Amino acid sequence: MPGEPPSVSGELRPLLGRRLRAPRRGWRRVAAAALLLVVVLERLAFFGVAANLVLYLNSADFKWAGSQASRAALVFLGASQLLAPVGGWLADVYLGRSCAIALSLLLYLAGSALLAATACPDGRASFCGSLLPAPLQPACPAPGCPPATPAPYCAPTIYGALLLLGLAASSVRSNLPSFGADQVMDLGRQTTRRFFNWFYWSINLGAVLSLLVVAFIQQNISFLLGYSVLVCCLGLAFVLFLFATPIFVTKPPTGSQVSSMLKLAFQSCCPRLWCQRATRDPPGDQLLPDQSSPQSGPSPQEDLANFQVLVKILPVMVTLVPYWMVYFQMQSTYVLQGLHLRIPNIFPAGPTNSFMVQSTGRSSYKIPEAWLLLANVAVVLVLVPLKDRVLDPLLRSCKLFPSALQKMALGMFFGFTSVIVAGVLERERLQYIQLNQTVAQQIGQETYYAAPLSIWWQVPQYLLIGISEIFASIPGLEFAYSEAPRSMQGAIMGIFFCLSGVGSLLGSGLLALLTLPGGWMHCPQDTGNINKCHMDNYFFLLAGIQAATGLLFIWITGRYESSPPRGGPSRDRG
Repeated sequence: MPGEPPSVSGELRPLLGRRLRAPRRGWRRVAAAALLLVVVLERLAFFGVAANLVLYLNSADFKWAGSQASRAALVFLGASQLLAPVGGWLADVYLGRSCAIALSLLLYLAGSALLAATACPDGRASFCGSLLPAPLQPACPAPGCPPATPAPYCAPTIYGALLLLGLAASSVRSNLPSFGADQVMDLGRQTTRRFFNWFYWSINLGAVLSLLVVAFIQQNISFLLGYSVLVCCLGLAFVLFLFATPIFVTKPPTGSQVSSMLKLAFQSCCPRLWCQRATRDPPGDQLLPDQSSPQSGPSPQEDLANFQVLVKILPVMVTLVPYWMVYFQMQSTYVLQGLHLRIPNIFPAGPTNSFMVQSTGRSSYKIPEAWLLLANVAVVLVLVPLKDRVLDPLLRSCKLFPSALQKMALGMFFGFTSVIVAGVLERERLQYIQLNQTVAQQIGQETYYAAPLSIWWQVPQYLLIGISEIFASIPGLEFAYSEAPRSMQGAIMGIFFCLSGVGSLLGSGLLALLTLPGGWMHCPQDTGNINKCHMDNYFFLLAGIQAATGLLFIWITGRYESSPPRGGPSRDRG
């Protein structure tokens, strides 16, 4: 309104607040609702890429080996986490959250359109050249097999699209939650807390819709149609965000303390070089990279105290990396394993589905393998409120409530049991393969030679990884938020997401190492099949790494909890 004093913090008021005489509270809720709808559409697109990527690259259009497709999925998942600090830093220093989210959605749209183009024959020929189609064959005898795995077809285009999607997803992930909280922050802490509850619910709603609808379309109808749905969803999210921009509360970029932390790290590691630079540069010219002019901020003593807290927190967070190596298997190697188990039909053959056969021309539709991810989503949706309303109050009343670090150790144990169960199931599956007891099953347009074991045997490992997420991932976020100084909470949260991406990429690197000649996952005779591989040994190796680092985590956290807090900025302990 005219004559209104400018905000001290630089906050930009909603444009519609000046045009319409509507209550500010109502417009804030509309803005939050618009952002939650954007979250649903963005998560629908993310899981639409991640859930069936292995199946897509195994198809006759690409003919990637199973290990190659799993590595691509792990690279995409890692990039979507690893690059989160980049998106947050750009928003804090240069773009602002609103502009960063808009550009990220536009980048998301470009990446999904490129991926959809590879699902079209003409687009694939334009970006990737031609590939002679060849149907998948059963595993051939060792003497007649080619000596090495061929280079994956269309790899530069596929990885380029996945990296674009990963960068966009990580930027949205790091900026949209805090931007949404900005819309309702002045309505009270309870409203902000409710926004985060609905934010988490929206994430899972997008995942459920993607797995139920998009995964079914991709597996049983067409990947081109499935990816086109993702492009439409992201286009709708981008348009919705632009149309809602006038009612958003936006804040200009205020800078980041990352530069201060890098400066202190450089001082600690290279004191001689820093002294030479300090004597060469005048004191007035020593500005941080994200400062255009001298400005007020934390004192050197506060910077040093923050750096000491970071050094103390970082070992705890780094020992979570092997857990993330295990966690992201559910969207890569677990999917690959499920494609080689017997998958039932949604509509069993019989007179009851004769109309469906006549109208679609297909006798049956396979249950999408990606639907097993619903077990993970379901256990999170059920156990989180149960834990919050029943289990946690009971443990508090009995004075047995565990700390965040103790819950994280328990989450590591459940992750360990999940990958052990997967390894035992894979070893049992390979026994049927060795006895030549296989079932040729049609999934989409491809044939997989599966063991007669039902895919429902995978449900326990998905449930266990879901339970581990409740005790490792959520308390990990709580630990990162509560133990960090208030001025570094954003940076510490970015490091948390970044390290989870490191875990995914390390899992991909380990898988690539094992695909070398003589490795457990080296089976070049199988284009898309893994019946001559030993993925069970890969699962057991992950379990061993998780067990060893779990013991290291217990030792580090024991020293962390027994040591007194350092002096400096106050922290909220959970």
